Amino acid sequence: MNVSKHILRLPLALLSLPLLLIACSGGTPPESSFEYAVQGLYSAELSDNGSLAIVGSINHGSSLWRASDNARRFNWNHKQGQFSEITNAAFSPDLNYAITATPQTMVLWNAKNGASMAYWTAPSEILDISLLPNAQLALLGLADHTAALFDVRNGGVQQVFYHQARVSSVDSNSRKKLALTGSDDYSAKLWHLQTAKLLHHWPHKAEVQLVKLSPNGKLAFTMAKYDKAALWDTTTGKSKGEIPLATSALSRGLSFTAVAFSSNGDYLLTGTSHRIVQLWDTKTLTEIKRWIMPKRDAVAPTNASVLALAFNNGESANASYRVMTSDGFIHQLQ
Repeated sequence: MNVSKHILRLPLALLSLPLLLIACSGGTPPESSFEYAVQGLYSAELSDNGSLAIVGSINHGSSLWRASDNARRFNWNHKQGQFSEITNAAFSPDLNYAITATPQTMVLWNAKNGASMAYWTAPSEILDISLLPNAQLALLGLADHTAALFDVRNGGVQQVFYHQARVSSVDSNSRKKLALTGSDDYSAKLWHLQTAKLLHHWPHKAEVQLVKLSPNGKLAFTMAKYDKAALWDTTTGKSKGEIPLATSALSRGLSFTAVAFSSNGDYLLTGTSHRIVQLWDTKTLTEIKRWIMPKRDAVAPTNASVLALAFNNGESANASYRVMTSDGFIHQLQ
């Protein structure tokens, strides 16, 4: 199957539409907002420093954006002449490469010139993806009850990490040689990335939908709907505490849909399916700031999930942040 990269030529109004968004109560509104997709997104990914974004648009496939000036760089689709339904994407830590995934296919891209480098069919339905340094390997969360360390340059599975149900969320830290997996089997597991040795097993009372490792590899975040959002010490495996969520909110199924650590692990950004973004102190597990992303229409009964988060200027409580929401917008927070 041919893979092509083609420059998008949409009307100028679509690229620079200065929409007036309606802010809601309950948190601070963004400093600015910019539309990346008119009809919303299947998926979104921000680089760790917030400088680059990959969007999986409902109408126009995937594209790479430079977030600093909201410039569309490349259109990335998996088959020439067709818009792909991109459900997952990831950047390599050095930002030289990126990978996009449909439920069944993966394409590795050069993020500097936009060229496609490799195309692969997945061993099972892809539910999540994490790209390792130099884009040699990708950690895949799969529907066949496994996570797989896949060679995206040459093809083939190098390691398999087993669960008893779908693996819906994965993350990796190659410097610390760690792989983190979250599954519908009510568990999160921490593994040695190269040997697949199980290091720690963290049980939950419901499906684990979101996991994340801090950049320094010292902390792991796990989230299960109807249960808890927890922080763990990756060395000892002991709990560092839970994000304080109201029992009533948990019983309604409130869950985080995106999460990001500061580079030093001292702060945690979380986003929900109800447009709320919160900044937490990971030592005290207290909320420092809260924002609410605006609605397109103050009257229409619509909502937007937070799909991606990043610390884009500093790592203190006074840093700035970028947020992408499922209604197709990127927001700048302060």
